[in-house]
Amino acid sequence: MLTGTQAAELGRWRGAERLAAVFTSDLGRSVQTAEIAFGASGVPILRDPRLRECNYGVLNGAPVSVVDRDHAERVSVPFPEGESYRDVADRVAAFLADLRIEHAGQRILVVGHRATRWSLDHLLAGADLRDLVVAPFDWRPGWEYVLDDDRPSVSSG
Repeated sequence: MLTGTQAAELGRWRGAERLAAVFTSDLGRSVQTAEIAFGASGVPILRDPRLRECNYGVLNGAPVSVVDRDHAERVSVPFPEGESYRDVADRVAAFLADLRIEHAGQRILVVGHRATRWSLDHLLAGADLRDLVVAPFDWRPGWEYVLDDDRPSVSSG
């Protein structure tokens, strides 16, 4: 989770004046980050449940060390009473399909979770989902993706 200072810096760093919208998961931490970063900017902040973190089922709220134990097995097999990382990627793919129609050619910002980022790297950069979930999480202040029907791409931003 970003600190309040990091969230405010995100708003300055990403330049709200260039954004058509900010999309955020509807979970509290993402909404709070988006509000701190962009709440006073006038840019619409739109909550979308398809950008949620993976539903870890019975492990929701468990320490990360417990949840992370069997990531590789959960790419296609759901967590008990939850979902798989492929399920998350499917949700994000549906979000991207709508984005292509409703915000074609516009610059938007997404505030999500690590499973959201893994899904974007998988869907837009062609990274293997299993490789992403087992690698150490490489947090950066942002990633930039280009949603293009012909050549999707990603770069650190």
